[in-house]
Amino acid sequence: MDVTNRVGVTGAAAELLRRLADEHGPLMFHQSGGCCDGSSPMCYPAGEFLTGDSDVHLGDLGVAGMEPVPVWMARDQFAYWSHTHLTIDVVPGRGSGFSLEAPTGNRFLIRSRLLTDEELKALRT
Repeated sequence: MDVTNRVGVTGAAAELLRRLADEHGPLMFHQSGGCCDGSSPMCYPAGEFLTGDSDVHLGDLGVAGMEPVPVWMARDQFAYWSHTHLTIDVVPGRGSGFSLEAPTGNRFLIRSRLLTDEELKALRT
């Protein structure tokens, strides 16, 4: 597993991303803080959600058959999550109306684990 970019994707989420990319073109994620859907990873057509100095680029998801999918997080949220590796997964259920998967009957979610000392050191170099 390559954690130098802090993010990964499950096979099920990758399959849904391929379907969404076929319909919408290149994609991106933004993970903001907040409650309810605001704490879910939101999938948008690439460039539709404007990022800036208040966001951190965590890395890109490598999904076979499509362009890399950049994953962003609000900088204040990153302060809490900087020690974790995040994996984007998908489960049945209704997500936010703003995220592209909402009409599919599925929703993206984040699974996290603590980074090891070695992984944290590699990220800092």
